[in-house]
Amino acid sequence: MTDYVKPKVLVSKCIGFDSCRFNGGIISSEVVDTLQEQVKFVPVCPEVEIGLGVPRKALRLVKKDGEPRLIQTETREDYTEEMKHYAEGLFSKIGEIDGAILKNRSPSCGTTDVKAYADLDKSGVIEKAPGIFGGAVKDRYPFKPIENEGRLRNFRIREDFYTSLFAIARFRQRVEGKGSISELTDFQARHKFILMAYDQDKMRKLGRMAANPDEKEIEKIIQDYRELLSKVLSENPSPGSHVNVLQHAYGYFSDELENREKSLFDDYIEDYRKGKVPLSSIISMIRSWIARFDRDYLEEQRYFDPYPRELMDISDSGKGRDL
Repeated sequence: MTDYVKPKVLVSKCIGFDSCRFNGGIISSEVVDTLQEQVKFVPVCPEVEIGLGVPRKALRLVKKDGEPRLIQTETREDYTEEMKHYAEGLFSKIGEIDGAILKNRSPSCGTTDVKAYADLDKSGVIEKAPGIFGGAVKDRYPFKPIENEGRLRNFRIREDFYTSLFAIARFRQRVEGKGSISELTDFQARHKFILMAYDQDKMRKLGRMAANPDEKEIEKIIQDYRELLSKVLSENPSPGSHVNVLQHAYGYFSDELENREKSLFDDYIEDYRKGKVPLSSIISMIRSWIARFDRDYLEEQRYFDPYPRELMDISDSGKGRDL
């Protein structure tokens, strides 16, 4: 199965696209580099877009009256409203996206872990919060896969991000793009194992929606399905949930496998539970059995071919493992 779509991904421009950081620097990311041929990136640098130059004075999140404000440390200028206004204009311009990769810990683009201070003159951090632009992205696209480049160095987080990103892109371009109930039922059938890993109860609910027993308007069914699908894919599945799906698939071959193959599968499952190997390693093993035993039903399941194989990478910095 090689008919991949290209997701539309908002990305911080300083991550490999332009030397536009506050100090004139640029950030390297193997993930972004690898994705270049597989997605349609929309690079933005909100700080430059609101008129701040390169290089520029550093910005800081400062809590004022319970709200984070984007303050330039040296000039003490408040750029919060300019940043929010820019974000709204950008969203109107670019429309729907399938996901985002934003700069880690940036007071503008950070998604969750930006240091917020009581004021400009005190060094103590009082909380961690989203940056002003990053928070606006999460508010506008609440259930889309949105990550920072730091967390994507962890292979479990990266695999879940890719899976959600490409599933949402397929739904947007094929089901919503064609507005066809047959496309919806085909999507549901091919994504059954993915949805099983994320939430079995909601998988069944989505199946009932796709069947449309009440014969509702197609547009309404697709809209309701999209909303629930996005919510389901926004919560990363646990390793245990993936193990359940893998063992379910293993049952299609277990009577025909040799003992040493069964032992190898068990070893890989245990290593996956411990975070020693990525999910893609076991999927590759099962995919070889699908071809060997000619299991057409499993071959149609996107779980075993969730995103381009060029993105399958076992490297892991170890950082962000427990986030």
